[in-house]
Amino acid sequence: MAKLNPSFLSLTLLTIFLTIASAHVFFEERFDDGWESRWVTSDWKKDENTAGEWNYTAGKWNGDPNDKGIQTSEDYRFYAISAEFPEFSNKDKTLVFQFSVKHEQKLDCGGGYMKLLSGEVDQKKFGGDTPYSIMFGPDICGYSTKKVHAILTYNGTNKLIKKEVPCETDQLTHVYTFILRPDATYSILIDNVEKQSGSLYSDWDLLPPKTIKDPDAKKPEDWDDKEYIPDPEDKKPEGYDDIPKEITDPDAKKPDDWDDEEDGEWTAPTIPNPEYKGPWKPKKIKNPNYKGKWKAPMIDNPDFKDDPDLYVYPNLKYVGIELWQVKSGTMFDNVLVSDDPEYANKLAEETWGKHKDAEKAAFDEAEKKREEEESKDAPDSDAEDNDDDDTEDDDDADTETKSDSSSGDADKDVHDEL
Repeated sequence: MAKLNPSFLSLTLLTIFLTIASAHVFFEERFDDGWESRWVTSDWKKDENTAGEWNYTAGKWNGDPNDKGIQTSEDYRFYAISAEFPEFSNKDKTLVFQFSVKHEQKLDCGGGYMKLLSGEVDQKKFGGDTPYSIMFGPDICGYSTKKVHAILTYNGTNKLIKKEVPCETDQLTHVYTFILRPDATYSILIDNVEKQSGSLYSDWDLLPPKTIKDPDAKKPEDWDDKEYIPDPEDKKPEGYDDIPKEITDPDAKKPDDWDDEEDGEWTAPTIPNPEYKGPWKPKKIKNPNYKGKWKAPMIDNPDFKDDPDLYVYPNLKYVGIELWQVKSGTMFDNVLVSDDPEYANKLAEETWGKHKDAEKAAFDEAEKKREEEESKDAPDSDAEDNDDDDTEDDDDADTETKSDSSSGDADKDVHDEL
Protein backbone atom coordinates (compact mmCIF):
# COMPACT_ATOMS: atom_id res chain seq x y z
CA MET A 1 0.00 0.00 0.00
CA ALA A 2 1.37 3.43 -0.92
CA LYS A 3 2.15 5.72 1.96
CA LEU A 4 0.48 9.12 2.17
CA ASN A 5 2.75 12.09 1.83
CA PRO A 6 2.93 13.70 5.31
CA SER A 7 2.87 17.17 3.78
CA PHE A 8 -0.24 16.33 1.70
CA LEU A 9 -1.97 14.82 4.75
CA SER A 10 -1.18 17.88 6.86
CA LEU A 11 -2.49 20.19 4.14
CA THR A 12 -5.71 18.16 3.81
CA LEU A 13 -6.35 18.22 7.56
CA LEU A 14 -5.61 21.94 7.66
CA THR A 15 -8.08 22.56 4.83
CA ILE A 16 -10.81 20.59 6.64
CA PHE A 17 -10.08 22.45 9.89
CA LEU A 18 -10.20 25.84 8.21
CA THR A 19 -13.47 24.95 6.47
CA ILE A 20 -15.08 23.95 9.76
CA ALA A 21 -13.61 26.94 11.58
CA SER A 22 -14.85 29.35 8.90
CA ALA A 23 -18.46 28.14 9.23
CA HIS A 24 -20.46 30.39 11.51
CA VAL A 25 -23.78 29.93 13.27
CA PHE A 26 -25.30 33.35 13.84
CA PHE A 27 -28.45 32.03 15.51
CA GLU A 28 -29.72 28.59 16.46
CA GLU A 29 -32.83 27.85 18.48
CA ARG A 30 -33.98 24.35 19.37
CA PHE A 31 -36.43 25.68 21.98
CA ASP A 32 -34.88 23.91 24.90
CA ASP A 33 -35.01 25.17 28.52
CA GLY A 34 -34.61 28.93 28.78
CA TRP A 35 -35.91 29.73 25.33
CA GLU A 36 -38.22 32.41 26.79
CA SER A 37 -35.19 34.53 27.71
CA ARG A 38 -34.14 34.65 24.05
CA TRP A 39 -37.52 35.49 22.54
CA VAL A 40 -39.74 38.55 22.97
CA THR A 41 -43.50 38.24 22.53
CA SER A 42 -44.86 41.37 20.86
CA ASP A 43 -47.72 43.44 22.23
CA TRP A 44 -48.97 43.89 18.67
CA LYS A 45 -52.79 43.55 18.57
CA LYS A 46 -52.87 43.12 22.35
CA ASP A 47 -54.95 46.26 22.87
CA GLU A 48 -57.48 44.87 20.36
CA ASN A 49 -57.69 41.57 22.26
CA THR A 50 -56.69 39.66 19.13
CA ALA A 51 -53.13 38.72 20.13
CA GLY A 52 -52.70 34.96 20.43
CA GLU A 53 -50.74 32.98 23.02
CA TRP A 54 -47.89 30.63 22.18
CA ASN A 55 -47.78 27.14 23.66
CA TYR A 56 -44.49 25.41 24.48
CA THR A 57 -45.16 21.81 23.49
CA ALA A 58 -44.01 18.73 21.61
CA GLY A 59 -47.43 18.56 19.95
CA LYS A 60 -50.21 16.01 19.89
CA TRP A 61 -48.04 13.56 17.94
CA ASN A 62 -44.27 13.62 17.86
CA GLY A 63 -41.15 11.56 17.51
CA ASP A 64 -39.73 12.68 20.85
CA PRO A 65 -41.86 14.12 23.70
CA ASN A 66 -38.83 16.06 24.93
CA ASP A 67 -38.30 17.83 21.59
CA LYS A 68 -40.52 20.88 21.96
CA GLY A 69 -41.29 23.96 19.90
CA ILE A 70 -43.67 26.90 20.05
CA GLN A 71 -47.20 26.51 18.72
CA THR A 72 -50.09 28.87 18.01
CA SER A 73 -52.86 28.02 20.46
CA GLU A 74 -55.91 30.24 19.78
CA ASP A 75 -58.09 30.54 16.69
CA TYR A 76 -58.71 33.89 14.97
CA ARG A 77 -55.61 35.50 16.45
CA PHE A 78 -52.50 37.44 15.41
CA TYR A 79 -49.12 36.11 16.51
CA ALA A 80 -45.82 37.97 16.69
CA ILE A 81 -42.61 36.92 18.42
CA SER A 82 -38.94 37.62 17.68
CA ALA A 83 -35.39 36.93 18.85
CA GLU A 84 -32.23 39.01 18.55
CA PHE A 85 -28.77 37.84 17.54
CA PRO A 86 -25.43 39.67 17.05
CA GLU A 87 -25.73 41.91 14.00
CA PHE A 88 -23.91 40.67 10.90
CA SER A 89 -23.65 41.16 7.14
CA ASN A 90 -23.82 38.33 4.64
CA LYS A 91 -21.46 40.14 2.25
CA ASP A 92 -19.06 37.59 0.75
CA LYS A 93 -20.83 34.88 2.76
CA THR A 94 -23.44 32.26 2.05
CA LEU A 95 -26.63 32.94 4.02
CA VAL A 96 -28.65 29.96 5.27
CA PHE A 97 -32.09 30.47 6.83
CA GLN A 98 -33.76 27.26 8.04
CA PHE A 99 -36.53 26.13 10.38
CA SER A 100 -39.07 23.36 10.81
CA VAL A 101 -42.83 23.86 10.80
CA LYS A 102 -45.79 21.58 11.41
CA HIS A 103 -49.49 22.31 10.83
CA GLU A 104 -51.21 20.00 13.33
CA GLN A 105 -54.59 21.63 12.67
CA LYS A 106 -54.78 20.48 9.02
CA LEU A 107 -54.41 24.07 7.89
CA ASP A 108 -57.01 25.45 5.47
CA CYS A 109 -55.73 29.01 5.25
CA GLY A 110 -52.67 30.37 6.99
CA GLY A 111 -48.93 30.83 6.90
CA GLY A 112 -45.93 29.03 8.30
CA TYR A 113 -43.29 31.55 7.29
CA MET A 114 -40.58 33.34 9.25
CA LYS A 115 -38.73 36.64 8.75
CA LEU A 116 -35.20 37.97 8.98
CA LEU A 117 -35.10 41.62 10.03
CA SER A 118 -32.33 44.21 9.88
CA GLY A 119 -31.32 47.23 11.94
CA GLU A 120 -33.01 48.29 15.14
CA VAL A 121 -36.45 46.82 15.84
CA ASP A 122 -38.69 47.48 18.85
CA GLN A 123 -39.48 43.83 19.53
CA LYS A 124 -42.47 44.68 21.74
CA LYS A 125 -44.03 46.43 18.74
CA PHE A 126 -43.00 43.90 16.10
CA GLY A 127 -45.96 43.19 13.80
CA GLY A 128 -47.29 43.07 10.29
CA ASP A 129 -46.09 46.58 9.39
CA THR A 130 -42.53 46.07 10.64
CA PRO A 131 -40.08 46.20 7.70
CA TYR A 132 -38.19 42.98 7.07
CA SER A 133 -35.32 41.84 4.85
CA ILE A 134 -36.35 38.26 4.02
CA MET A 135 -39.65 36.44 4.45
CA PHE A 136 -39.56 32.71 3.82
CA GLY A 137 -41.74 29.67 4.39
CA PRO A 138 -44.91 27.81 3.41
CA ASP A 139 -48.29 29.44 2.86
CA ILE A 140 -51.58 27.58 2.38
CA CYS A 141 -54.96 29.05 1.53
CA GLY A 142 -57.74 27.12 -0.15
CA TYR A 143 -57.07 25.24 -3.37
CA SER A 144 -55.09 27.97 -5.12
CA THR A 145 -52.32 28.83 -2.64
CA LYS A 146 -50.04 25.99 -1.57
CA LYS A 147 -46.57 27.35 -2.07
CA VAL A 148 -43.35 28.49 -0.47
CA HIS A 149 -42.98 32.24 -0.11
CA ALA A 150 -39.53 33.67 -0.73
CA ILE A 151 -39.79 37.45 -0.47
CA LEU A 152 -36.68 39.63 -0.63
CA THR A 153 -36.62 43.31 0.23
CA TYR A 154 -34.61 45.48 -2.16
CA ASN A 155 -34.42 49.27 -1.92
CA GLY A 156 -37.35 49.25 0.50
CA THR A 157 -39.65 47.18 -1.74
CA ASN A 158 -40.74 43.59 -1.08
CA LYS A 159 -40.32 41.33 -4.10
CA LEU A 160 -41.87 37.84 -4.32
CA ILE A 161 -40.11 35.03 -6.14
CA LYS A 162 -41.53 34.54 -9.64
CA LYS A 163 -41.20 30.76 -9.63
CA GLU A 164 -43.81 28.48 -8.07
CA VAL A 165 -42.44 26.31 -5.27
CA PRO A 166 -45.08 23.88 -3.92
CA CYS A 167 -45.06 23.37 -0.15
CA GLU A 168 -45.98 20.37 1.99
CA THR A 169 -49.64 20.29 3.04
CA ASP A 170 -49.88 17.39 5.51
CA GLN A 171 -49.93 17.53 9.34
CA LEU A 172 -46.34 16.45 9.91
CA THR A 173 -43.09 18.34 10.53
CA HIS A 174 -41.13 19.60 7.54
CA VAL A 175 -37.86 21.50 7.26
CA TYR A 176 -37.63 24.57 5.01
CA THR A 177 -34.23 25.92 3.96
CA PHE A 178 -33.34 29.05 2.01
CA ILE A 179 -29.73 29.42 0.80
CA LEU A 180 -28.47 32.69 -0.66
CA ARG A 181 -24.93 32.77 -2.11
CA PRO A 182 -22.45 35.57 -2.89
CA ASP A 183 -22.76 34.86 -6.61
CA ALA A 184 -26.45 35.88 -6.32
CA THR A 185 -27.68 32.31 -6.77
CA TYR A 186 -30.12 30.63 -4.38
CA SER A 187 -31.62 27.26 -3.47
CA ILE A 188 -34.85 26.35 -1.70
CA LEU A 189 -34.93 22.98 0.05
CA ILE A 190 -37.70 21.06 1.76
CA ASP A 191 -36.64 18.20 4.02
CA ASN A 192 -33.06 18.50 2.75
CA VAL A 193 -34.16 18.06 -0.89
CA GLU A 194 -33.66 20.93 -3.32
CA LYS A 195 -37.00 22.02 -4.79
CA GLN A 196 -35.95 25.17 -6.63
CA SER A 197 -32.79 27.07 -7.54
CA GLY A 198 -31.70 29.89 -9.77
CA SER A 199 -30.50 33.48 -9.74
CA LEU A 200 -31.68 36.66 -8.05
CA TYR A 201 -31.35 38.36 -11.43
CA SER A 202 -33.89 36.16 -13.18
CA ASP A 203 -36.22 34.87 -10.46
CA TRP A 204 -37.04 38.17 -8.71
CA ASP A 205 -37.78 41.57 -10.23
CA LEU A 206 -35.05 43.25 -8.22
CA LEU A 207 -33.29 44.90 -11.16
CA PRO A 208 -34.35 45.67 -14.73
CA PRO A 209 -33.48 42.78 -17.08
CA LYS A 210 -29.92 42.72 -18.43
CA THR A 211 -31.13 42.29 -22.00
CA ILE A 212 -34.30 43.28 -23.81
CA LYS A 213 -35.80 42.75 -27.26
CA ASP A 214 -34.49 45.30 -29.72
CA PRO A 215 -37.40 47.78 -30.02
CA ASP A 216 -36.13 48.94 -33.44
CA ALA A 217 -35.88 45.48 -34.96
CA LYS A 218 -38.45 44.56 -37.61
CA LYS A 219 -39.27 41.27 -39.27
CA PRO A 220 -37.65 41.10 -42.74
CA GLU A 221 -40.12 41.33 -45.58
CA ASP A 222 -38.94 38.02 -47.03
CA TRP A 223 -39.27 36.19 -43.70
CA ASP A 224 -41.62 33.25 -44.18
CA ASP A 225 -43.16 32.23 -40.83
CA LYS A 226 -45.91 29.99 -42.22
CA GLU A 227 -45.15 26.46 -41.08
CA TYR A 228 -47.75 24.89 -43.38
CA ILE A 229 -49.02 26.01 -46.79
CA PRO A 230 -51.70 24.75 -49.22
CA ASP A 231 -50.41 21.95 -51.42
CA PRO A 232 -50.09 23.48 -54.92
CA GLU A 233 -50.36 19.98 -56.45
CA ASP A 234 -53.69 19.23 -54.81
CA LYS A 235 -56.60 19.68 -57.24
CA LYS A 236 -60.33 19.97 -56.61
CA PRO A 237 -62.15 16.78 -57.67
CA GLU A 238 -64.36 17.14 -60.71
CA GLY A 239 -67.97 17.82 -59.78
CA TYR A 240 -67.08 18.68 -56.15
CA ASP A 241 -69.05 21.96 -56.23
CA ASP A 242 -72.13 20.20 -57.59
CA ILE A 243 -72.61 18.15 -54.42
CA PRO A 244 -75.66 19.65 -52.61
CA LYS A 245 -75.60 20.42 -48.87
CA GLU A 246 -79.00 18.76 -48.38
CA ILE A 247 -80.94 16.01 -50.09
CA THR A 248 -84.54 14.81 -49.95
CA ASP A 249 -85.07 12.33 -47.14
CA PRO A 250 -85.45 8.99 -48.99
CA ASP A 251 -87.27 7.45 -46.03
CA ALA A 252 -89.90 10.15 -45.76
CA LYS A 253 -93.48 9.19 -46.69
CA LYS A 254 -96.54 11.28 -47.21
CA PRO A 255 -98.79 11.01 -44.11
CA ASP A 256 -101.99 9.04 -44.64
CA ASP A 257 -104.14 11.91 -43.35
CA TRP A 258 -102.49 14.49 -45.64
CA ASP A 259 -105.13 16.38 -47.70
CA ASP A 260 -103.62 18.12 -50.73
CA GLU A 261 -106.63 20.45 -51.04
CA GLU A 262 -106.45 21.58 -47.41
CA ASP A 263 -102.75 21.11 -46.63
CA GLY A 264 -101.24 21.93 -49.99
CA GLU A 265 -98.96 19.81 -52.10
CA TRP A 266 -96.84 17.54 -49.91
CA THR A 267 -93.09 17.67 -50.34
CA ALA A 268 -90.60 15.37 -48.63
CA PRO A 269 -88.36 17.03 -46.01
CA THR A 270 -84.62 17.41 -46.62
CA ILE A 271 -81.71 16.05 -44.56
CA PRO A 272 -77.95 16.84 -44.54
CA ASN A 273 -76.20 15.19 -47.44
CA PRO A 274 -73.61 12.73 -46.10
CA GLU A 275 -71.63 13.19 -49.33
CA TYR A 276 -71.24 16.95 -48.80
CA LYS A 277 -67.81 17.83 -47.33
CA GLY A 278 -68.08 21.60 -47.22
CA PRO A 279 -66.19 24.13 -49.32
CA TRP A 280 -63.14 22.53 -50.95
CA LYS A 281 -59.72 23.36 -49.53
CA PRO A 282 -56.41 21.98 -50.69
CA LYS A 283 -54.57 19.87 -48.13
CA LYS A 284 -51.72 21.41 -46.13
CA ILE A 285 -48.07 20.49 -46.53
CA LYS A 286 -44.87 21.54 -44.77
CA ASN A 287 -43.60 24.86 -46.06
CA PRO A 288 -40.12 24.29 -47.56
CA ASN A 289 -39.32 28.01 -47.02
CA TYR A 290 -40.39 28.07 -43.36
CA LYS A 291 -37.85 29.96 -41.23
CA GLY A 292 -39.54 29.61 -37.87
CA LYS A 293 -41.30 32.21 -35.78
CA TRP A 294 -39.47 35.49 -36.03
CA LYS A 295 -38.10 36.90 -32.81
CA ALA A 296 -36.56 40.28 -32.26
CA PRO A 297 -32.86 40.04 -31.36
CA MET A 298 -31.83 40.72 -27.77
CA ILE A 299 -29.75 43.77 -26.94
CA ASP A 300 -28.23 45.16 -23.76
CA ASN A 301 -30.83 47.02 -21.71
CA PRO A 302 -29.75 50.66 -21.42
CA ASP A 303 -31.72 50.92 -18.16
CA PHE A 304 -29.86 48.03 -16.53
CA LYS A 305 -27.29 48.92 -13.91
CA ASP A 306 -25.69 46.01 -12.12
CA ASP A 307 -25.50 45.84 -8.35
CA PRO A 308 -22.70 43.57 -7.15
CA ASP A 309 -24.25 43.69 -3.67
CA LEU A 310 -27.67 42.55 -4.87
CA TYR A 311 -27.57 39.63 -2.43
CA VAL A 312 -26.24 41.60 0.55
CA TYR A 313 -28.14 42.39 3.76
CA PRO A 314 -25.60 44.46 5.73
CA ASN A 315 -27.13 44.50 9.21
CA LEU A 316 -29.22 41.38 9.86
CA LYS A 317 -30.12 41.26 13.53
CA TYR A 318 -33.47 39.56 14.27
CA VAL A 319 -35.52 36.52 13.40
CA GLY A 320 -39.28 36.75 13.82
CA ILE A 321 -42.61 35.02 13.32
CA GLU A 322 -45.64 37.14 12.44
CA LEU A 323 -48.89 35.38 11.53
CA TRP A 324 -52.67 35.62 11.37
CA GLN A 325 -54.39 32.29 11.94
CA VAL A 326 -58.05 31.39 11.61
CA LYS A 327 -57.32 27.91 12.91
CA SER A 328 -54.40 27.56 15.31
CA GLY A 329 -51.99 24.67 15.69
CA THR A 330 -48.89 25.65 13.67
CA MET A 331 -45.63 24.74 15.40
CA PHE A 332 -42.12 26.12 14.81
CA ASP A 333 -38.82 24.58 15.89
CA ASN A 334 -35.10 24.28 15.11
CA VAL A 335 -34.50 27.78 13.75
CA LEU A 336 -31.09 28.38 12.18
CA VAL A 337 -29.28 31.36 10.67
CA SER A 338 -25.84 30.35 9.43
CA ASP A 339 -23.36 30.56 6.56
CA ASP A 340 -22.91 26.80 6.27
CA PRO A 341 -25.35 24.67 4.19
CA GLU A 342 -23.65 21.49 5.41
CA TYR A 343 -24.30 22.37 9.03
CA ALA A 344 -27.93 23.13 8.16
CA ASN A 345 -28.22 19.73 6.50
CA LYS A 346 -26.73 18.05 9.55
CA LEU A 347 -29.08 19.92 11.92
CA ALA A 348 -32.10 18.87 9.87
CA GLU A 349 -31.05 15.23 9.97
CA GLU A 350 -30.35 15.36 13.73
CA THR A 351 -33.81 16.75 14.45
CA TRP A 352 -36.43 16.15 11.77
CA GLY A 353 -34.60 13.22 10.16
CA LYS A 354 -34.07 11.44 13.46
CA HIS A 355 -37.72 11.63 14.54
CA LYS A 356 -39.75 11.71 11.30
CA ASP A 357 -40.61 7.99 11.25
CA ALA A 358 -41.66 7.94 14.90
CA GLU A 359 -43.72 11.09 14.36
CA LYS A 360 -45.47 9.53 11.36
CA ALA A 361 -46.26 6.42 13.39
CA ALA A 362 -47.65 8.57 16.23
CA PHE A 363 -49.77 10.53 13.77
CA ASP A 364 -51.15 7.37 12.17
CA GLU A 365 -52.06 6.02 15.61
CA ALA A 366 -53.79 9.29 16.55
CA GLU A 367 -55.75 9.22 13.28
CA LYS A 368 -56.80 5.64 13.91
CA LYS A 369 -58.09 6.52 17.37
CA ARG A 370 -59.90 9.58 16.02
CA GLU A 371 -61.66 7.53 13.37
CA GLU A 372 -62.68 4.91 15.94
CA GLU A 373 -64.13 7.59 18.23
CA GLU A 374 -66.04 9.19 15.37
CA SER A 375 -67.44 5.79 14.45
CA LYS A 376 -68.62 5.21 18.05
CA ASP A 377 -70.16 8.67 18.28
CA ALA A 378 -71.95 8.44 14.93
CA PRO A 379 -75.76 8.60 15.53
CA ASP A 380 -77.95 5.66 14.54
CA SER A 381 -79.50 6.28 11.12
CA ASP A 382 -82.96 5.04 12.19
CA ALA A 383 -82.94 7.39 15.16
CA GLU A 384 -82.08 10.28 12.82
CA ASP A 385 -85.06 9.50 10.60
CA ASN A 386 -87.45 9.62 13.58
CA ASP A 387 -86.02 12.73 15.21
CA ASP A 388 -88.44 15.63 14.66
CA ASP A 389 -85.91 18.14 16.00
CA ASP A 390 -83.33 17.48 13.27
CA THR A 391 -84.55 20.31 11.05
CA GLU A 392 -83.97 22.92 13.74
CA ASP A 393 -80.50 21.50 14.54
CA ASP A 394 -79.57 21.50 10.85
CA ASP A 395 -80.55 25.16 10.55
CA ASP A 396 -78.21 25.99 13.45
CA ALA A 397 -75.40 24.00 11.82
CA ASP A 398 -75.94 25.83 8.52
CA THR A 399 -75.61 29.17 10.33
CA GLU A 400 -72.32 28.10 11.94
CA THR A 401 -70.99 26.84 8.60
CA LYS A 402 -71.73 30.16 6.91
CA SER A 403 -69.97 32.00 9.73
CA ASP A 404 -66.85 29.84 9.40
CA SER A 405 -66.90 30.28 5.61
CA SER A 406 -67.00 34.07 5.93
CA SER A 407 -64.04 34.02 8.29
CA GLY A 408 -62.13 31.79 5.91
CA ASP A 409 -62.75 34.23 3.05
CA ALA A 410 -61.43 37.07 5.18
CA ASP A 411 -58.29 35.07 5.95
CA LYS A 412 -57.79 34.34 2.24
CA ASP A 413 -57.90 38.08 1.54
CA VAL A 414 -55.07 38.57 4.03
CA HIS A 415 -52.92 36.07 2.14
CA ASP A 416 -53.83 37.47 -1.27
CA GLU A 417 -52.29 40.79 -0.23
CA LEU A 418 -48.82 39.21 0.27
